[in-house]
Amino acid sequence: MKRASRPDGAATRQHLLDTAGQIFAARGFADATSKEICERAGTPMASVNYHFGSREALYEAALVEAHRQVVSLDELSALTEGPGDARDKLRAVISRFVGLSTSNGAPWGFMLMLREVLSPSPAMPALIEKAVRPKAAVLLGLIGEVLQLNPQEPAVQRALMLSVLPCIALMIAPRQVQAALLPAVAKDRTALVEDFTRFVMAGLDAVAAAHKARK
Repeated sequence: MKRASRPDGAATRQHLLDTAGQIFAARGFADATSKEICERAGTPMASVNYHFGSREALYEAALVEAHRQVVSLDELSALTEGPGDARDKLRAVISRFVGLSTSNGAPWGFMLMLREVLSPSPAMPALIEKAVRPKAAVLLGLIGEVLQLNPQEPAVQRALMLSVLPCIALMIAPRQVQAALLPAVAKDRTALVEDFTRFVMAGLDAVAAAHKARK
């Protein structure tokens, strides 16, 4: 028989997830123990297994939450769905992404995503299926609309990689690196968004023109 959840179970699970995320982000999966996570969270030692099943499953959940902190599927859908010009929607997405890259006090998810990108763990396939693929599908649809091409066209996939991935790289890059190497970038968020948008739109126009010329 499945044990009934305590009324505070959801809150405890979220607290464990946030605590674990901070520890994973600071030191990585290998150096973060269930004991430390539970002690930091102030929960019983069995809490990780009770709420997540294992430390590995907790790490997987933390990665999915980290990706949500970068941008949630609901937020992305809100920016891209409904009536309106596809290019305006893409500008809104870029503005959101680039804006995050210049914000202060980034949540732990940004650092955890950076760790995972630089050193992928066995949880990466689950992260792709649970968090990355649904958002990629939304963005492929938007880029395809801008280019007036089927979202599954190779050109659309390449365009997504070249336009959105640099935004994500900006978001998860350590702020101190940006400040040291490119100090002017974060000082004018509006100019950064405008220039990045011009860059992306010009590239997409060139891709669309080249594709039409080959027909």
